[in-house]
Amino acid sequence: MTRGRVALLRTRPRTVLADTARLMELAGVREALDPSVETALKINISWHFFYPGSSTTPWQLEGVIRGLLGAGFSRERIHACHNRTVVIDARLGERENKHLPVVEAHGLRNVHLYDEGEQWVHIRDAVGELCDEFLVLNEVYPRGFHIPRRLLGENIVHLPTVKTHVFTTTTGAMKNAFGGLLNEQRHWTHPVIHETLVDLLRIQQRIHRGIFAVMDGTFAGDGPGPRCMIPSVRNVMLASADQVAIDAVAAKLMGFDPMQIRYIRLAHELGLGVGDPSEIEIVGDEDAARENWHFQGPFRKMTFASRMQHRIYWGPLKRPLEWSLKTWLAPWAYVASVLYHDSFWYPLYADRRMRECLASEWGRLFEGFETARADEFGYPEPGPLPAGARHGGVRTFLQSLRLLGTCLREAPEIAARRRARRLPAG
Repeated sequence: MTRGRVALLRTRPRTVLADTARLMELAGVREALDPSVETALKINISWHFFYPGSSTTPWQLEGVIRGLLGAGFSRERIHACHNRTVVIDARLGERENKHLPVVEAHGLRNVHLYDEGEQWVHIRDAVGELCDEFLVLNEVYPRGFHIPRRLLGENIVHLPTVKTHVFTTTTGAMKNAFGGLLNEQRHWTHPVIHETLVDLLRIQQRIHRGIFAVMDGTFAGDGPGPRCMIPSVRNVMLASADQVAIDAVAAKLMGFDPMQIRYIRLAHELGLGVGDPSEIEIVGDEDAARENWHFQGPFRKMTFASRMQHRIYWGPLKRPLEWSLKTWLAPWAYVASVLYHDSFWYPLYADRRMRECLASEWGRLFEGFETARADEFGYPEPGPLPAGARHGGVRTFLQSLRLLGTCLREAPEIAARRRARRLPAG
């Protein structure tokens, strides 16, 4: 691993693919990853609906695939990788965020870790005595937990975005492992989320052959992320083999002191990566790395949903409500999330919040991505914003009703009760 090195470049649609390949080389992708083993591209879908800054962008995914192929990695050993949450539909997300056309165009396998046939292995069988060093996971899961067997021995390339988060202040490469390594009961870790991310990084460093991250900052999100944010155009991308360092540089760009963010500081102090900006080597565009975007952060103007989450996990509602999230009553929280985010907020607010971003070159590229023609450098003609292009509204509201049914049907607590009813008496 090229410890403490972060590559950062300014970019634009017409050069983004060549810039991504150069970025990966600057960050030491050949040294970080082993081309003789499988490489998982861990796509980030923080919202199944498109929202600037929230999820992996299609040009980020395209650029990383081309960068790996150009570095000598075999197409047959690269696959896209998705996790699932009860409130995020990854199959809808890969379509709405236009990941699927990229994966299919390159003929890559598309792995959903929760599909039938995917095997999960107990954590102690996967990492052995490392379990004894966990900060919090043994207390959260006294009987242990399971992780995807296919990830053992693979390279992993994380594809996060630059954004804030209502639980962790910022989110990026380290938190991108959260959904892939923990099952549907991952919400049990929210009261100790910073320590959880550190434990998960330890697990990654044990199970993966190589770890790398390419972070999209063409769009970035401020405010109560990772969904209901204030999006903006920032025209940068970052890459690193050091997951702590890339999150620290992203946090600094947003205007935060990385060492005041608990998960970054803990990981730095435990020697899992470099979180102190004074010890990080910036390669590429050093002037861009000195920018300060003066983000207000996730706590100043919280949504109703994020305020309630804080009250449940850390505030006055912890005693009366948090216990229910570990019982068969937990689906009430999933229903509340879908109703607020998908049925209310997105149909009502998304279109006007993202209007400026959609009018940018990146927004026009996204809206016309299916027909955009790429050359070896990028996308020469992003094209005009299609007439009538809008997001949210009645179509999204109707989709949210289907999502409501899906989240209830796939809730692990309800599925467990169904399985128990099917078991023969005695």
